[in-house]
Amino acid sequence: MHQDVESIMFTKEQIAARIGELAAQLDKEYAGKTPLMVGILKGSVMFYADLLRAMTIPVEMDFIAISSYGSGAKSSGEVKLIKDLDRKIEGKDVIIVEDIIDSGYTLSYLKRNLYARKPESVKICALLDKYSRRVVPIEADYKGFDCEDEFVVGFGLDYAERYRNLPYIGVLKRSVYEK
Repeated sequence: MHQDVESIMFTKEQIAARIGELAAQLDKEYAGKTPLMVGILKGSVMFYADLLRAMTIPVEMDFIAISSYGSGAKSSGEVKLIKDLDRKIEGKDVIIVEDIIDSGYTLSYLKRNLYARKPESVKICALLDKYSRRVVPIEADYKGFDCEDEFVVGFGLDYAERYRNLPYIGVLKRSVYEK
């Protein structure tokens, strides 16, 4: 897999350090509360697990699967809910944990969907923000890194279900996805 990566954008050390900072920020802002951390499958799993392990306040966990990509490399703009939450969120502080904000379609849809369920609050914590690709106006409340407009893989991010287990975030060689 490493041979398919053109360059490393964020090392595993940079990612770990930033996750520690985000966890400390969330611990402080949600002190005395028990937020429901909602991981978006599958991409956020690595980030989600490391973030929750780094937090010191009590949290509840749940997952949702949603997609606007299909099998392509660019968002289709059509959002599909593949797996819903297992619990009710009314009155809860919800933190959506996402790997990357790109077009904004997925998170915009999800935030509207969750607010319809009457939570106390809904915030977004994203590892990467690829703002240059934004089509729908949406912002992360907590952000790991700004991301250049490159095709990135690793640390949960994939191309055709591959590369998720790379310990860093790297730029995929064009020759891999422009076949």
